[in-house]
Amino acid sequence: MAQIEITGLRKAYNGAVAIDGVDLNVATGSFVTLLGPSGCGKTTTLRCLAGFITPEAGRIRVDGRDIMGLGPEARDFGVVFQNYALFPHLSVFDNVAYGLQARKVAKAEIRTRVDEVLGLVQLGHLKDRLPRALSGGQQQRVALARALVIRPQALLLDEPLANLDAKLRFEMRWLIRELQRKAGITALYVTHDQAEAMALSDQVAVMKQGRIAQLGSPRDIYQRPRERYVAEFTGEASYLRATVMAPVGPGRYRVTTAGGEVECGGPDGLTTGDRRLLLLRPESLQPSTAGIKATLQGRFFVGAAQHCEVRVGTDEVVKLYLPPQAELAEGAAITLAADAEAAWLLPDEAAS
Repeated sequence: MAQIEITGLRKAYNGAVAIDGVDLNVATGSFVTLLGPSGCGKTTTLRCLAGFITPEAGRIRVDGRDIMGLGPEARDFGVVFQNYALFPHLSVFDNVAYGLQARKVAKAEIRTRVDEVLGLVQLGHLKDRLPRALSGGQQQRVALARALVIRPQALLLDEPLANLDAKLRFEMRWLIRELQRKAGITALYVTHDQAEAMALSDQVAVMKQGRIAQLGSPRDIYQRPRERYVAEFTGEASYLRATVMAPVGPGRYRVTTAGGEVECGGPDGLTTGDRRLLLLRPESLQPSTAGIKATLQGRFFVGAAQHCEVRVGTDEVVKLYLPPQAELAEGAAITLAADAEAAWLLPDEAAS
């Protein structure tokens, strides 16, 4: 286990900045995810930490020790890649044992540790197979076992589930989190998938143009985003233009919208007359007798719910989920109550 501190990390390629002053503290034994779209700098950050890339500025410390001068092999990290990077000519056992053999661990201990970790990933019965005889999910579990068997200071995972189908990705999420908790190992995970980030992480760092836009727990990132970019990258979001009527408690406000008045959360310090965007997640809205007045303009059935769009005022559209048995015709008037714990005020860039 290790505490990782990244300070002021910067890297550019041919003048194009990939990461620009990344600061991140990963607590011992925690699971932190770098979340963002392609090109935001998350993989570059991970590769700088692993030692595969040399940054132009910044420091990386592990348990207070500067590791910038160390090569990848001396940093003692287990790394899992998107493409698995297994040796095609080696069996499952030998692929997993490779790191221990390179460290000149005794043969008896190698067998014990490889058998132990193959048991954890439920591949003991396939230890004599070559990678080409395994499914994608099995190959990814071999890659995980190979990273864990060396008992590294930290586990670094770069889009490890991107090549798997939806069902396997769901299953592998739980396996990765279970293995990380059992080992008590510090983990840094890279993904563009917000569902993975939310399910796996103690903290999520949402990256934007080479910087961390927001760092927080999955709940805070989802329910209390600092800006529209973070809100939209962490889930489905709708917005209404809103004006603060009055504070009604710490971090709680009464606002007016084109559809009516609602109570919601927001950052401290807002005052009467402030213009903001009211963030509404689809699951935070439900039909009511009082609240936001709207008109149903479309819906489609997805099994567990109906995904609907309603028009508020003349030009604003909000998404919500209704029970599958709900009977509403397109064009029908509907009044919506917003969960005050889930509705949140964001800066209105158009109003500033």
